[in-house]
Amino acid sequence: MRKFFFISIMLLALVRVAAQNNKKVTIAVAANMQYAMNALKATFEQQTGIKVEVILGSSGKLTQQILEGAPYDVFISADTSYPQTLHRNKFGTVPPRVYAKGVLVLWTTTPGIVPSKDLKVLLTGNVKKIAIANPKTAPYGVAAEAILKHYNIYDKVKDKLVFGENITQTNQFISSQAADIGFTAKSVVLSDEMKGKGRWIDLDINTYAPIEQAAVILKHGAETNKDASEKFYSYLYSKTAKDIFKQFGYIVN
Repeated sequence: MRKFFFISIMLLALVRVAAQNNKKVTIAVAANMQYAMNALKATFEQQTGIKVEVILGSSGKLTQQILEGAPYDVFISADTSYPQTLHRNKFGTVPPRVYAKGVLVLWTTTPGIVPSKDLKVLLTGNVKKIAIANPKTAPYGVAAEAILKHYNIYDKVKDKLVFGENITQTNQFISSQAADIGFTAKSVVLSDEMKGKGRWIDLDINTYAPIEQAAVILKHGAETNKDASEKFYSYLYSKTAKDIFKQFGYIVN
């Protein structure tokens, strides 16, 4: 009898371990967070044993996918408006909460071009194509447009603009020199993958609206994957996560 009881306890423990190892959380992530998310994912998986599946895209396109029923558990946006839209339409179970503020930089990998804070370099003959993320779906594109208008050069350079579907494609334009220069997230140029490539400069954060980036637990996560979704959401606001955000140039409170 004791032997049977012991075996039953062991089997139950094994089942629990297997269940924990099979846990997964699916996160829809704004493209500017690509490299920071790799670090967040690795640490979270190590701490919890819960696997993280990352779906990258522009905040606008991910929001549309969620509204159309995409089975994501948590949404990490590049702004607050898209998560607010989801919450307003009952696709988010909690009000959006800001996890960090993004920083815009001007970046080039083209020899002979030097980024400048006042953006005057964009008016030179050496710069024929300027990459920005699509403002219709990407908050960093909205910020790039705003800074061009702040310095009163938008109309002078609008014919030079090439639009990436999201920050990832914008980065491809810049790093491949398909564009001579472009606007991207500071988190990109600080990543191991991009560090040391070309030249970049911080832009005045007072020349564009704060890029407040928020997250929300989605209805799908709350209803079908509550434990893993809540654990990842809480982790996003932990000291460990904040330290990672700082490493990638984000501003955190």
